[in-house]
Amino acid sequence: MTRISVLGGTGYAGAQIVAEAQRRGHDVTSFSRNASADPVARVEYRLGTVLDPAFLGESVRDTDVVFNALSPRGDLAGHLEEVVDQLIDLLGGTDIRFGVLGGASSLQVTEGGPLLFDTTPMPPEVVPEVRTGMALLDTLRSAEDDLDWFYVSPAAEFGAWAPGERTGGYRTSDDVLLVDDAGKSFISAADLALAVLDEIEHPVHRRRRFHVAY
Repeated sequence: MTRISVLGGTGYAGAQIVAEAQRRGHDVTSFSRNASADPVARVEYRLGTVLDPAFLGESVRDTDVVFNALSPRGDLAGHLEEVVDQLIDLLGGTDIRFGVLGGASSLQVTEGGPLLFDTTPMPPEVVPEVRTGMALLDTLRSAEDDLDWFYVSPAAEFGAWAPGERTGGYRTSDDVLLVDDAGKSFISAADLALAVLDEIEHPVHRRRRFHVAY
């Protein structure tokens, strides 16, 4: 059994990661601003803001893994980078593994090709959030070697607006966008959670990013 803290554990992705971790018999604690609309039995839910250093500090105590599923929205807009910086300071030099859910925009559209960010038009209002996800990956890559981290890039089509269903399957790559035969890049939160828990239980991507899609 692994002790897992999920930051943003009541959000779209975080709730599925919490549920999958509990399903596999792990000791799971969710840290979030909002109460769960569908709480999972035997999961501990703690409410607060990670902008409070004391609350953030609780997430790294008595745990084996801290997984950040927070989005840079609401009061975290413009502040998630500093939260991750604090977590890196807290976790560096420990045996606690640090996972971060990011975005797809930093993926290459083809091997050695341009980034998705540079080839895909997007609404101006989402650009700051996208840039935050890219900045977090850069921050982790420049972290000291004593931090055990992994960064997960979901498919290009990922979010509550396109929820999908659990299929029990997924593919992974490192830095190149995965698409299906129709040219679509998609993953449901439930299947993303499978990939996250598989990585927690059987680490393959130490100090690396990996990408998950169908």
